[in-house]
Amino acid sequence: MRRQFLIAALAGVFAAPAPALAQSSVTISGYMKMALENVKLGQSVKSPNNEIRVADEASRLIFNVVEDLGGGLQAIGQVDLRITMDSGALAGSGNNHIGLRSKSWGTLTIGRSDLHYNLTPSEISAKGGSYKAQNIALLAFAGGGGTAVAVNSRTANVVRYDSPKWDGFTLIAAYSTNARAEEADMAVAGVRKGRAWNFVPSYTGSNWQAGWSHWNSKPDAFAAADERADRLWGYYTWGGFKLGLAWDRSRLKAGATGTVTSNRSAWTLPLRYATGSHNFYVEFSKARDDKATAAADGARMLALAYAYDLSKRTSLGITYARVRNDPGALYNLYNSAAGQGSASAAVAAGEDPRIWAIAVRHAF
Repeated sequence: MRRQFLIAALAGVFAAPAPALAQSSVTISGYMKMALENVKLGQSVKSPNNEIRVADEASRLIFNVVEDLGGGLQAIGQVDLRITMDSGALAGSGNNHIGLRSKSWGTLTIGRSDLHYNLTPSEISAKGGSYKAQNIALLAFAGGGGTAVAVNSRTANVVRYDSPKWDGFTLIAAYSTNARAEEADMAVAGVRKGRAWNFVPSYTGSNWQAGWSHWNSKPDAFAAADERADRLWGYYTWGGFKLGLAWDRSRLKAGATGTVTSNRSAWTLPLRYATGSHNFYVEFSKARDDKATAAADGARMLALAYAYDLSKRTSLGITYARVRNDPGALYNLYNSAAGQGSASAAVAAGEDPRIWAIAVRHAF
């Protein structure tokens, strides 16, 4: 009976006159990306210390909604679903928001958004290169690699402003009432009023870009660290070459005492060369020893990738990447042990993760 009622209701909606239907335009986009990987942990006592796996590479399905309100103003919304193709599970949500957009004054949204952690001139994972080879494996972590900065994912509870482009200059200003989870400000023991904000000015020329991102976070829970981080980045292109550079400094303090628990700087040098359907990538990244810790906990990362464009939307790639950790460091390949990897690939202090990956990506 309920099924018959639902069918009748849907038929009534689609049979309704045009003015009764929604006037917003809806577009569906995203990509599917999978990899066959061989992952190994060097300097490890694990036996076996390697595995062959099929892994998702951050596949996603995105719905965008736009309604023209007149006078150059639009109402916009986005639902971004992340799907683990190998396990068939819904991995969670990506960048979700609703807001208003104008060509003259910019875009204002509320929702959930990528902030700070992923800002880098690297393109190694944009096509068939492995998602695990991204240099934010070092840039987005502090405390010898053990603590994610700026959530290492989408920031929750965000009000975000994106400016229009003013002769190449753009600005992002975002504020979160609690970066990691829902608010817990009222009448809860051990909780304080948290907040986070991100300020990102950048300038893009004809063949270059320079930018700065400042991140400042104070979580609701005293147990989580207060974060302050700055990242400078830029790139220059000529012909098929793109040379980038990024420098990051992250500083963490214990929420309850204010004691500095991490003070780490890192840098990366990504190079891309593209000619016809061929794309080559070479990247070197380094995280320095943390000034707030006694252990030797720096790391170096080398990533090499080649991607071939089978079409404008489909590419096939092969990647080699390796992280060499100092004895006290536990930096890992990006999300290799969570989300797009496996729990067995978690890194202990001093272990050196390495990956060979063959990936295929189709965008739609």
